[in-house]
Amino acid sequence: MAGPSLRPHVHWAQRHRELYLRVELSDVQHPDITITDNVLHFKAQGHGAKGDNIYEFQIEFLEPVEPKPICRVTQRQLNITVQKKESNWWERLTKQEKRPLFLAPDFDRWLDESDAEMELKEKEEEKINKMKIESRVPKDPFKHLKKGYLIMYNLVQFLGFSWIFVNMTVRLFILGKDSFYDTFHTIADMMYFCQTLALMEIMNSLIGLVRSPLIPAVVQIFGRNFVLFVILGSLEEMQSKPVVFFIFYFWSIIELFRYPYYMLSCIGIEWKPLTWLRYTAWIPLYPLGGLAEGVFVNFRHLYKQRKQHLGPKKRKMK
Repeated sequence: MAGPSLRPHVHWAQRHRELYLRVELSDVQHPDITITDNVLHFKAQGHGAKGDNIYEFQIEFLEPVEPKPICRVTQRQLNITVQKKESNWWERLTKQEKRPLFLAPDFDRWLDESDAEMELKEKEEEKINKMKIESRVPKDPFKHLKKGYLIMYNLVQFLGFSWIFVNMTVRLFILGKDSFYDTFHTIADMMYFCQTLALMEIMNSLIGLVRSPLIPAVVQIFGRNFVLFVILGSLEEMQSKPVVFFIFYFWSIIELFRYPYYMLSCIGIEWKPLTWLRYTAWIPLYPLGGLAEGVFVNFRHLYKQRKQHLGPKKRKMK
């Protein structure tokens, strides 16, 4: 024969529009909470005053409530929010005048009717003030045009660097190490295009289209363009060095994550794996790219010193 059901300690409080129930059960599992005919039915497995057991209770409300309670489970307790059908103040929670033994006021959330009215008034005033402030802020007539431009810019850059990455990867698999030596001659045109277009990022930051800090953008873009246009563009001897492959490859991998992240941000979409890659992939890639650029710049300096002391390489006469 089944014994009497165990009831947990329940604390309650109210506002004009809501009821709050705090059920003193920890490690709650499989809570079953429904409201039918204005009666709340509760049943759950959890750890309460009588140890780890199944606890249940019923509460018939004083006045009509909405039949869809909101439940939030924490490690130490279970919170239930019930919406009143009409905004008013109840003299008690239950229809029966005598308070059930398992039910007690929640003094952490308890307010008198006058205090609750003041709280409600403050919330309404805060909402009205927020609407007034928002109405004073002038609407940007070019908002959609700016967003469209940023989406297209990031899309074009993503496609450009994707082409570079895929092209280099395919050539590496087909040609192996031989692909290192003609990287510049096969990839340079697209890299010139992408890095020239990247100058727009400085302009975007200057005119306030994006919130990115200006100085890091200037350092990165001008640093890359110095390597690409000044060093590689002026010294043909450097264009066939294997280090060019690694510089271009690291640059393209970084941008494969950066530009899609910015593009999705423009339309308010956040994809967590992409966000993680955007803010994590640079940790190994930036030092590797910087190391390759440093080796390259140092090699250029040593090569110029050689030319000054030994003269240019003379071609053999046939």
